[in-house]
Amino acid sequence: MELHSEPGSIEAVPCLRLFTERVLVEEGDAESPRYAERELPVLSLTFDYAGVRIRAQDRRERFFVSQGGGVELVARDQGGEARAQRLLEGFGAVEMGCVDHVVADDDSEADYLVQAHGDLHAFCWFTAHALPRLEAAGFRVEIADAYPYRHVTENASWFAGVRELDDAADWFSLELGVEIEGERVDLLPALLELLDEKQNGKNLKALLDRASRPRAVRAGNGFVLVPPERLARVLRVLLELYGETPASAPRELRGVQAAGIGKLDRAFSAGELAWHGSSRLRDRGCALVSSPEHTPVPPALELVATLRPYQEQGLSWLQNLARNGAGGVLADDMGLGKTLQTIAHLCAEHRVAHAAEPSLIVAPTSLIGNWERELRRFAPHLRVAVRHGARRKAATERADVVLTSYGLLVRDADALRKNAYHVLILDEAQAIKNHRCQASRAARSIVAKQRLCLSGTPIENNLEELWSLFDFLMPGLLGTVEQFRTRFRNPIERDADATRLELLRERVAPFILRRMKQEVARDLPSKTELLRWIELGGAQRELYESIRVSAHADVRRAIRQQGLARSTIAILDALMKLRQVCCDPRLVRVEAAHAVAESSKYDGFFQLLEQERAQGRRVLVFSQFAQMLGLLSEGLHERGIRHVVLTGSTLDRRAPVDAFQTGDAEVFLISLKAGGTGLNLTRAETVIHYDPWWNPAAQAQATDRAHRIGQTRPVFVYGLIAAGSVEERMLALQRKKSKIADTLLGGQAAGLALSLEDVEDLLGPLPDA
Repeated sequence: MELHSEPGSIEAVPCLRLFTERVLVEEGDAESPRYAERELPVLSLTFDYAGVRIRAQDRRERFFVSQGGGVELVARDQGGEARAQRLLEGFGAVEMGCVDHVVADDDSEADYLVQAHGDLHAFCWFTAHALPRLEAAGFRVEIADAYPYRHVTENASWFAGVRELDDAADWFSLELGVEIEGERVDLLPALLELLDEKQNGKNLKALLDRASRPRAVRAGNGFVLVPPERLARVLRVLLELYGETPASAPRELRGVQAAGIGKLDRAFSAGELAWHGSSRLRDRGCALVSSPEHTPVPPALELVATLRPYQEQGLSWLQNLARNGAGGVLADDMGLGKTLQTIAHLCAEHRVAHAAEPSLIVAPTSLIGNWERELRRFAPHLRVAVRHGARRKAATERADVVLTSYGLLVRDADALRKNAYHVLILDEAQAIKNHRCQASRAARSIVAKQRLCLSGTPIENNLEELWSLFDFLMPGLLGTVEQFRTRFRNPIERDADATRLELLRERVAPFILRRMKQEVARDLPSKTELLRWIELGGAQRELYESIRVSAHADVRRAIRQQGLARSTIAILDALMKLRQVCCDPRLVRVEAAHAVAESSKYDGFFQLLEQERAQGRRVLVFSQFAQMLGLLSEGLHERGIRHVVLTGSTLDRRAPVDAFQTGDAEVFLISLKAGGTGLNLTRAETVIHYDPWWNPAAQAQATDRAHRIGQTRPVFVYGLIAAGSVEERMLALQRKKSKIADTLLGGQAAGLALSLEDVEDLLGPLPDA
């Protein structure tokens, strides 16, 4: 901006001096104001007329100037001065007389505050951004030697360094800073101090969100201005690496945190961050955060299967984890072939890695046979030993893969610990969701080079289940359980802290792979999901209300006496009775239920079944209650409908599956515990969920017994819901609670802990008929 004097006048040169001054700042409210003394950055503005300095606030219009051996009366350049003041004020400076909350001494030299409500960042921004532009516009600028915001760098070159610590190969330290005039200045302590100040929810969110202006970070005897987007990205990584550890604490990091190094590299554009020190850890971190498409791994030649593109990506992801010393959760949607991808990974490991030790697969007892068949089918070259049943004591030293169950993992933990394994795989890994349970403890005690979890439902009830899986996979990645509760579980579940939820998602994202069928298996036929509302009536409705009123009173009494957390048994018992009434009064073990002969849902089920059979459809029926399946089986026998049943008491699981798949049965009745996993029932075109389940992801797993690879016909999925009852209220609660797991896993809902409001809503009365 050009500054011009009026024609015929001496040019006025604006002169600016920055210094600090102690002033009184008004605090409190208008009725009871208080004043505190603070030292603020201020400006004096004068105009130089051929050696004569005139203050901006001087009201004289003319003055004498000595030049050429004489004295001349000069008129002030009002227009030029006004333009200079407007330019200065455009950078945020405010005249002292216009600031109500600041009182300066009468003899103060200050004409302007640098910012009326400024802070460290605004003051440094003025030094780095405004002053050069003012000088370019013709201002003479002087900065007092003691001015605290004198040395500010705006566009510094960044560097980072990784040092592997000599005393422990699994530990390293990080250096992060800028280069100023050829000297490296470590900014890490100042950045961690900034995090220390902002750990509470709202402040942390504001810090990590994009701001409108750069922020100042102390660097030696000055400051560095960091662009807001970059600072947010860097601080998110530092928060992942250091958590809530005070800035003064030791800053050693563990090897399991190497992915954070890769994320730090991504916080800068290519070439903006210069690295020094260990390249091994940096390469490892960058590989862990890379996409599977970037590091493709072809299947081993011995694998007797053709992998789909997304399964090849899954293999590459598993191989990438193995190469970089990390474990992970393969959490693909049911029916996408987690078993095949895992077998492909084992083929690669036992071929390319020349594994000296066997790999160990732990699975529910019901899936041991399935794993053995699939290994024989897809990897016949691998030697398989089954440590289960009659073969429990079989020799395993010459095996490539050992199969065992969770029950035997606990029982034989001492024997299993004597061996080291190449890969340790937990199928249906939600079995260790409780970190205190024996299976979880036993799994953590087994030595293996790599640990993997397979689960379509890694979160079923609360976030601590995710912590338990990662404590098995990579101890320390999510801190101790107490730290996890403080940093993540409580803020997310109790306070709905979206910032913490996103930070947790970012931390676990490199180690969880989840794809949904609609994303990767587009050749699957359509799936249509329908809710069929059932109106409870007559005696069944009256029974529901009588049980509800009594149970609600019992629950309230328990909560008053014991508190919500210790009333779980009373709450679940009340909800169970109401769900049983909705299914069929014959399930309820109370005297009043014996006189109720009608069941609206039972009748509605057979109406729907006849509708589906009339169209030639084969039907799967799921219920959580084995007794309900018995009642349905009786009804099917009475109607002459061929069917098979699978519950926890079924000894031969293959027989009913084969009967249904070969067409000997039209209807397959399956219980939640027995049939939610490990079944391939692609001959079914209709799935009926007789009663809704707490965890909609588990219900989706059951649906995927039919809607999976190999299915060639459209699948119709029906949910039978008693209108206005606890079943409908459960659906609403599931929708409300699903956001957390959706964010973490991309589409999987979880039935998280109940609040008092949730309990009151679930036990609410039926609407008026």
